[in-house]
Amino acid sequence: MSSQSSDIHVEVQPPPGSVVAPNGFPADPHPKNAPQIFLDAMEVRIKVFCDEQKCAVEPELDVDDPKSWSWVAYQQSLGSKVRVPVSTLRIVPPPHPPHPNSFHDPDEEPYMKLTRVATMSHARGQGLNKLLMNHAFDYLVSQPERVSSEWRGLVLTHAQVSVEGLYAKLDFVTDDRLGRWDEEGIEHLGMWKRLSLPATTG
Repeated sequence: MSSQSSDIHVEVQPPPGSVVAPNGFPADPHPKNAPQIFLDAMEVRIKVFCDEQKCAVEPELDVDDPKSWSWVAYQQSLGSKVRVPVSTLRIVPPPHPPHPNSFHDPDEEPYMKLTRVATMSHARGQGLNKLLMNHAFDYLVSQPERVSSEWRGLVLTHAQVSVEGLYAKLDFVTDDRLGRWDEEGIEHLGMWKRLSLPATTG
């Protein structure tokens, strides 16, 4: 919970599995039997990426969703019991397909992929993206064995070029080897961040 936003609550949804796409892909972005937190994440994603940024609805729920972890920030008005989803992000564990520009490093270590970072327009400017990233990264660092036995702290995000500077302030570093590419008419690039995992003994 954010100290400056006492009305913001964060929830995590572990990988929901095939329930989000029981008939394969393309899949209904509002799967009937999916967990509520997942449905809330999808609500934010569709409103931001599809309604606002005009990306296609059909591929929004994709093959990564069944295996991914989602974090959702809820806003609750004072005196109200209703919590409204206002921000979300997704963490996709390895393995991953080739990079969009087909760059390949045979020695590349397994990484987590930060994707689907979205905040409703009326809730922007409150630091919710950073809040959710802190929650997600703290969770990953505190129990890495739950998300991937082979992961050693490396995180990749495919950022929209327009927010490259914002990710840089969060210690992500642009990888020029990955180039730039178009996703749904929006230019993207790859950025990395290294999280420090606790030392293990064995």
